[in-house]
Amino acid sequence: MSAEAERKTEVIPEWKREEVDALVDIFEEYQSVGVVRISGIPSKQLQAMRRELHGSAQLRVSRNTLMTRALEQINDGLEQLVEHVDGQVGLIGTNDNPFGLFKKLEDSKTPAPINAGEVAPNDIVIPAGDTGADPGPFVGELQQVGANARIQDGSIHVLEDSKVLEEGEEVTQQLSSVLAELGIEPKEVGLDLRSVYSEGVLFAPEELAIDVDEYRSDIERAVAQARNLSINAVYPTAQTAPALIAKATGEAKSVGLQAAIASPDLAPDLVSRADAQMRALAALIDDEEALPEELRGIEAAAPAQSAEAEEEESTDDQAAETDAADENDEDEDEDAGEGLGNLFG
Repeated sequence: MSAEAERKTEVIPEWKREEVDALVDIFEEYQSVGVVRISGIPSKQLQAMRRELHGSAQLRVSRNTLMTRALEQINDGLEQLVEHVDGQVGLIGTNDNPFGLFKKLEDSKTPAPINAGEVAPNDIVIPAGDTGADPGPFVGELQQVGANARIQDGSIHVLEDSKVLEEGEEVTQQLSSVLAELGIEPKEVGLDLRSVYSEGVLFAPEELAIDVDEYRSDIERAVAQARNLSINAVYPTAQTAPALIAKATGEAKSVGLQAAIASPDLAPDLVSRADAQMRALAALIDDEEALPEELRGIEAAAPAQSAEAEEEESTDDQAAETDAADENDEDEDEDAGEGLGNLFG
């Protein structure tokens, strides 16, 4: 019998079938499925992470061969995740959007000490300051790993920020011991999202690592600029119609006052202006006998307001109404910002 025939007749253990079925159930239950790296995470901490994700996501750790078989069995785009099933990994399913999942996993990471033989995830720096260690051999150990250290005021001090290892370099036993003595934890322990498939799109981690505050600010700025463009172009929308109406009302009122158009809306302003002009004129007449009794004795009547001044006042009123509309739009923008917050978890 050929090797190929033997493979075809090979009996797959029942527990493997059940495990593949359980993985397939996860794929069908959740809208987003991702591959996470779990290497370097102690079992106790991994269980704590599972509990923390309970209710929002499900983490399943299995053999890579079984996870690969389950992904290929679905074959609706999820098979693209197979290339990320390498090393110590697990599968995670969630109904949250990929951006929210990424942010949640990043926020759940905790600082941890680094062991000898591990690769530095970033530049390791021993900060300047008092180490709190008593004078002794430890000052020599600090110097040997590259820290500028000496004894001052009865304790060991690091005189300046000292980079003792660059990103990508291997940690030695001596450096690991020094960092542990100083309480420096240069790495983060948590679930690293390698890739996530959601609604027909495969996302890489770098595509999900966005600054939510900056993204929200960009959208709010774009909304404000679009609103200004709409108002300046007199293009009515549900958001700009109130401001456009207020602007048109102010301009119409200004034209009506300048042209002294008799209108129920303008009558109070026209009468007020005529009264002010009459009183200003009466104040200039010295012969009180020439004036009606009700206008006698006027000394410091306010001068008649010019049409230009009335137009400016009308414009100010219009600006105030527009500002009020802006405040309402800002409230709407804040609501939009809250919506973005929900989008990104």
